[in-house]
Amino acid sequence: MDIDGLTNLPGYLDADAQRELLATIDALPWRDDLRRRVQHYGYRYDYSRKRVDADAFLGPLPAWAGALAERLHGDGHAPRPPDQVIVNEYQPGQGIAPHVDCVPCFAGTVLSVSLGSACVMTYTLPKAAQRVDVLMEPGSLLVMRGPARYDWRHGIAARKTDRWQDTVITRGRRVSLTFRTVLLS
Repeated sequence: MDIDGLTNLPGYLDADAQRELLATIDALPWRDDLRRRVQHYGYRYDYSRKRVDADAFLGPLPAWAGALAERLHGDGHAPRPPDQVIVNEYQPGQGIAPHVDCVPCFAGTVLSVSLGSACVMTYTLPKAAQRVDVLMEPGSLLVMRGPARYDWRHGIAARKTDRWQDTVITRGRRVSLTFRTVLLS
């Protein structure tokens, strides 16, 4: 089953680009205030209040993130270069609860680049009791627009292995780069 507005592009970043990005990211400071390590760029998202405001501005994106934001725009995946990035680190056994990215906080396109390990993300459409699993491979790009962005919840089960097409995938460390455009009221 396809999800309207969801595009999954395996191989968006090659192995060398992934290694270079991970080395750059790992040289930067991590925050430990969640169940996983995170880095915020552009704007800090306030998890407790579920919002972003002008006071949360951290400065322009660093060069590595700005270059990738420009590429995402130039390749036609974002209507303009995103101005906010959250880097999430997931160790084996960690996941994220099903959710829709904050609707009043972010514009209509959410993009996620996967680095490190593969994992399965599950999309659910509660009103229709539908479920779709999507394999996110290292270097893949996931683009969510329209119904995929606003109607479907996406999450990652907290487990150490995934099953994909009769194959068991053992999770390693995965780092996701979520690019968004902030809406300030």
